[in-house]
Amino acid sequence: MQHLVRRLSTSALAVLAVMALVAPLHAVTAQQISKEELVFLTPEWDGERFPDGRPRVPDDILERMKHVTLEEAWAVLRGQGFEFQYEGDWQVIDPDAVLVGRAVTATFMPGRPDIHRRYDERGRAQGRSGSQNSWPVDMLEPGDVYVADQFGAHVDGPTVGDNVGNAIHANSGNGFVYDGAVRDLNGLKQIEGLAVFFRSYHPSHHNPPGRLNTTLVGINTPTRIGAATVMPGDVVLGRDGGVIFIPPHLAQRVVETSEIVRLRDMFGQERLAAGVYTSGQIDARWSDEIERDFSRWLETNIGELPVPRERIEELLRTRTW
Repeated sequence: MQHLVRRLSTSALAVLAVMALVAPLHAVTAQQISKEELVFLTPEWDGERFPDGRPRVPDDILERMKHVTLEEAWAVLRGQGFEFQYEGDWQVIDPDAVLVGRAVTATFMPGRPDIHRRYDERGRAQGRSGSQNSWPVDMLEPGDVYVADQFGAHVDGPTVGDNVGNAIHANSGNGFVYDGAVRDLNGLKQIEGLAVFFRSYHPSHHNPPGRLNTTLVGINTPTRIGAATVMPGDVVLGRDGGVIFIPPHLAQRVVETSEIVRLRDMFGQERLAAGVYTSGQIDARWSDEIERDFSRWLETNIGELPVPRERIEELLRTRTW
């Protein structure tokens, strides 16, 4: 019997030891899902991840993404079966700004005191400070983009003004996509390099004294921005009044497809301007003669083209016609 008790005690200790190791991985942090759940929802991504499981698309892909058009990205995503990744009709501060980065998502809902109070209590017990709208902003890292579903809230809805805008830019070096009204628009305009996409402007503030208009219910969870579904770690591409959210495992494909299109467009337009080919020849499927001319053009101009040299060398090695 004593042997059995000792055996049970040893087993119990082993179980407790395993639970001690596993529990932190599954612990709920504020309104976040667990690392395991985030990995589960992004199985196609086999690259680096942040400690919480968010996919970390490489910096060089983000840099090259800044040259991609919305049309190019949209065509690749739709071809892969991703129909709901684009949302348009945004207001912007700088119409020429391009926003690229990894999504950190925040989901707000109309204020509900009981839920708000419980989230507040747990967040503060875990060391969070300030109001809930600052919590996801405090998590931003360089290269991130704050993506917030503010359910289109307008009067007494803004959770982003110039103070939060400055914090977003200081933490990420980037801007934000905000499905709601912002405030302090004049102050936001003073933040150099802040690319923003928002729905509307209103001078009021969320949750004024005596009122609870917004509750943060999700941080780095799947969220909805208009007609688009957004995952934490998606690559955000915002430009020309539209925003597209690119699943991490398709980011490199989007970039490389765009680069090929860009090079072929440059070559075709140059040859058209010189009268070498007709528009009919360039707009149709290229002949072997044009393809060979394109390869020679790549070799001749490899150091001057807006595509990394190693990428062009790879294209030249793999080209067939």
